[in-house]
Amino acid sequence: MQKIPTNSPVPAKSPTKAELPLDLTGAHITPGASAAHRLYQALCEIIVSGLVKPGEALPPSRTLARQTGFRRNAVIIAYERLIADGFAAATVGSGTFVAKRIPARATEPNKPKIVVEAPKQGAFSLGCTHIDERAVQRFRAFVGRRMRAFGAEHLHYGDPRGSRELRAAITDHLLSARGLRCDPDQIMLTSGTLHALRIVLGAILKPNDPVWCEDPGYPAARNTIAHCGYRAVPVPVDEHGLRVARGRTAAPSARAAYVTPSHQFPLGVQMSMPRRLELLDWARQAGAFVLEDDYDSEFRYDGAPLMSLAGIDHLQRVIYMGTFAKTLFPGLRIGYCALPERLIANVTAARAALDRFPGTLMEGAVADMLNSGAFAANLKRVRKLYREARDALAETLAAASGGALSVPVPSQGLHLVARFDPAVDLSVAAEAKQAAGAEGWLLADTYSRAPSLPGFVLGFSGHAVPQLVASAERLARASRTALRARSARRA
Repeated sequence: MQKIPTNSPVPAKSPTKAELPLDLTGAHITPGASAAHRLYQALCEIIVSGLVKPGEALPPSRTLARQTGFRRNAVIIAYERLIADGFAAATVGSGTFVAKRIPARATEPNKPKIVVEAPKQGAFSLGCTHIDERAVQRFRAFVGRRMRAFGAEHLHYGDPRGSRELRAAITDHLLSARGLRCDPDQIMLTSGTLHALRIVLGAILKPNDPVWCEDPGYPAARNTIAHCGYRAVPVPVDEHGLRVARGRTAAPSARAAYVTPSHQFPLGVQMSMPRRLELLDWARQAGAFVLEDDYDSEFRYDGAPLMSLAGIDHLQRVIYMGTFAKTLFPGLRIGYCALPERLIANVTAARAALDRFPGTLMEGAVADMLNSGAFAANLKRVRKLYREARDALAETLAAASGGALSVPVPSQGLHLVARFDPAVDLSVAAEAKQAAGAEGWLLADTYSRAPSLPGFVLGFSGHAVPQLVASAERLARASRTALRARSARRA
C-alpha cells in the first residue's frame, strides 16, 4: 500500500475536535491487540471512511484518553503511528490534524499500490524485519538514481574493503550510534556477520586454534567457526556476560573470543563493565582479539544504546561486526566490520583471496540511505512497531501461560526468551513447541556444554501483532498442556 507523506502545512490554530466516533469493537479492530494498536486501527477507520475530514483537528491526547479510557501513552503511540503512516500531521503548539492527503487506499482505490509482503514465515521466526514503505520508496529512488548514473566503478574489480563512500557513511553512523570512532580505512564491507567472522578468523588464526564462544550462544557462529577448521570452545555465561575466568581455564592458549556483549544471544543479558574490562585485559595480556557481534544494538527500547565494547577499547583488540540485515532487510546482504589498524592489511588480503571484493551496485544506495537521514527515519518508525510487538508478545505469553512461563521483557533486541522453571524437563518445551506448530527456537538448542534451560527463543520483529498474539496464545496453551501431561506421567 502506497503511503503519501504529508508535507502540506496545517493551520497554525484550529478548533480542537472534542469527540470522535470511535468503534473499538468493529470488524477491522484486532481483538487482543495492544491498546495503542486497537486505537490506531479505529482512528484509521474513521479517517478513511470520511467521518473526519482532511485537515480536521484531532482531540488532544488527554481528551482522547478520557474518551476511550486508554492510558495517555497509548493515545500518543497511536497518534505517532498515524503520523508515521501518513494519516495525520502535527505541528508544535497547534496539535494533531488529519492529513491533507491521506494514503492512496482511501482516496484512490484503483491506483496501483506498493505492497511490502510480510515474511513467508510463521510467527516467532528469528531474523525477520519490517521496512517502512516510505523507506522502500526512498531506497527504490536511490537505486534508480545510481543505475541512471552507472559509472566505470562497476566495470572493474574494486577495493576488497568496498566503496569508500559507504565505508565513510558507516563510520559516521558508528560514531553517533555506538560511540565508536574509526577511519573509513578501518571498515570492510561483507555479506553479513558470518562472512566477516570467516574472513577475520582466517587472517588472525591457524587451523585448529581455539576460539572462546558464549554458552549458550549463537549456533550459526559456532558452526561457522567449526566449519572453518577452528575449535569452538564453549564458555559459560551468567548474568554479567561471558565468564572470562572460565575461558582462561577452558582454553588458556586461545587468541580469539566471539561475544555479543550489548545483548547476549540468546539470554539478553548485558555484559557488565567489570566483565568487559576483564575481557579486554585478557585480550591485551594474551595478544588475542575479541570479535564483537553487535547484531541488534540499534533496537534499544529503554534509554540510550550502551557503548560498544570496541568503543571502550578504541579498536585496539576488538573487531566490531555489524549488519544491515536487521536495520534494513536481510536480502540486502550487506554487513561490515571495523578493524584495528594493525589488522587492516592482513584482513584485506584475506578478503581478496576469498572473494575479491563486495558487490558495488547496492553500496551507493545504502550510502544514500545513511547520508540522507532515510535510514535513521526508518529505524525510528520500525523501532516503535517492534516495541509494540514485543509488549504484545510478552503480555500475552505471561497472561495466557498462567504462570507456566517466565517472560522477562528485553530492553533491547528483536527476540525474547520465555522460560519454564529450571526443574522442568527439557522435553516439555519440545512437546509444547511441536503441538503449537510454533517457529522460533528451543532455548536448549543454543547450549553446548553448560546445563540447558527449558524454554523458547521467540522472534517478534517483522511479524504482525495479531499473528504474534494468536501464536502466543497457542504456545501458552500447549505449554500448560505439556506440563500437565508431564506431571501425570510422573504420578
